[in-house]
Amino acid sequence: MTQTLVISIDAMGGDHGPSVVIPAVARALAELPDNVCFLLHGDEGVLAPAVAQHPGAAGRVTIRHADKVVGMDEKPAQALRRSKGTSMWNAVEAVRDGEAAAAVSAGNTGALMAISKLILRMSADLDRPALAASIPTPRGVTTFLDVGANVDCDAERLVEFAIMGEAYHRAAHGKAHPTVGLLNVGAEEMKGHGEVREANRVLRGGGFEIDYRGFVEGDDITKGVVDVVVTDGFTGNVALKAMEGAARFITGELRTALTSGPAATLGALVARGALVKFRDRMNPPPAAPLLGLNGLVLKIHGGASGRDFAQALRVAFDLAQSDFAAEIERNMRRLPAALAESSPEMSVGPADGAA
Repeated sequence: MTQTLVISIDAMGGDHGPSVVIPAVARALAELPDNVCFLLHGDEGVLAPAVAQHPGAAGRVTIRHADKVVGMDEKPAQALRRSKGTSMWNAVEAVRDGEAAAAVSAGNTGALMAISKLILRMSADLDRPALAASIPTPRGVTTFLDVGANVDCDAERLVEFAIMGEAYHRAAHGKAHPTVGLLNVGAEEMKGHGEVREANRVLRGGGFEIDYRGFVEGDDITKGVVDVVVTDGFTGNVALKAMEGAARFITGELRTALTSGPAATLGALVARGALVKFRDRMNPPPAAPLLGLNGLVLKIHGGASGRDFAQALRVAFDLAQSDFAAEIERNMRRLPAALAESSPEMSVGPADGAA
């Protein structure tokens, strides 16, 4: 008999809450295997009538009442103090208690990170979770991390991100041997600040089971030069938002051009199928997993559509069936020795500028 796989959902989080979550769950139920069930946390008075409108949810959706919600504008420390019993807290707690294989939320990112770290704890002596985004490229998808969880990162953190990102990419995107690169201001070994150069040395000589390719530059992220691009959370968040802004600008300009007159509008109607594919490729990634926890948590962007949310539930299902957490553990056990082997004579000096 096939074992039931349960995904726990903060049904009240995000900009739209149940109005997006419930249709997304219904869509996911139609697409995922019959052994997948959902545990919804939130206001039962709101959720129950909405779920009842979808006959396919019968027997596969359970509602767990929570009368409190973490606000989207709450600071993480404030949210953490009052978060117990909220829909977000209960969704993550279900993973810790073994009721669910994964938790997903479109709610407050900082609060979700703090709650997840408190409830699930970090694995393999990791310090903080890392957020990983999936960026579309001509060659498929690039995993990009950290995109906002850790603003300041030393060399050890960057090596941890490489280990986590490589294992995640294999599990989420099905590539047996993902390639990994460190984001830098140039590809030459002497470029960049001290921490990124030290991380480069450790990754090259640490004996990790990683196909490490060295430094990559900013434009390499969307080229797909490597499968996994690693950077600190400050740089990653700025780069991700810049890419999202550029995508919105291009899409907006294209829309303006295609509605500028009757001939342009007619051409847009003829090319509608191709334009829909273009729009979907330009959309920001719908979900980012919090890597490094003793449990699986996915953050969905707050303005996610029902289609985005359903896609994120598919990612949660795929990751829950993988052993990427065990892969991270195996490589993390190698990290202390790799750091110890880093030669003191090769200590870094002042950062070099870009060419």
